[in-house]
Amino acid sequence: MKKIFGLVFFAILLVGCSKEDILPTPQAVSEDLKIASSVGIKLQSHFVTSEVAMNVKTETTQSVTIKIFDIGNRVVSKENVNVVAGDNVLKVYTTALPSSAYRIGLYDSKNNELGITDFNKIQ
Repeated sequence: MKKIFGLVFFAILLVGCSKEDILPTPQAVSEDLKIASSVGIKLQSHFVTSEVAMNVKTETTQSVTIKIFDIGNRVVSKENVNVVAGDNVLKVYTTALPSSAYRIGLYDSKNNELGITDFNKIQ
C-alpha cells in the first residue's frame, strides 16, 4: 500500500512540476499605427514633443537598427533592437533632441533600408 501511495505522490509531483509553454501574444496595433505593407516603419504622429509610439514591421524575427537623422542628414541617434516577425510597437524618446525636422529610418543587419519616415520635434 505504501508503494502505491508513493507512486501516486511521485506522479503528482512530476506532473505539478512540468513546464508550461507561454506563447507570445500578438501585439494589438491601433489604427494610426497599422502598416499595409509587409515591412516598414510608422510613427503615431509626425509632431513629437518628448516621445512617440512607433510601429516597426518586419517579415522575419531579426535585429534591426533604428537611426534618427538631423536636417543635415547626420545620425544623431542610433539603437539596435530585436524584433519579431510582424508588428512591433516601440517608443521613441526625443527629449534630448532640439526642436527641428528629423528623419527616422529602419535598417536590417546588412544596413539595407526597410523603411523611413519624417517627424518634427516641437517644444
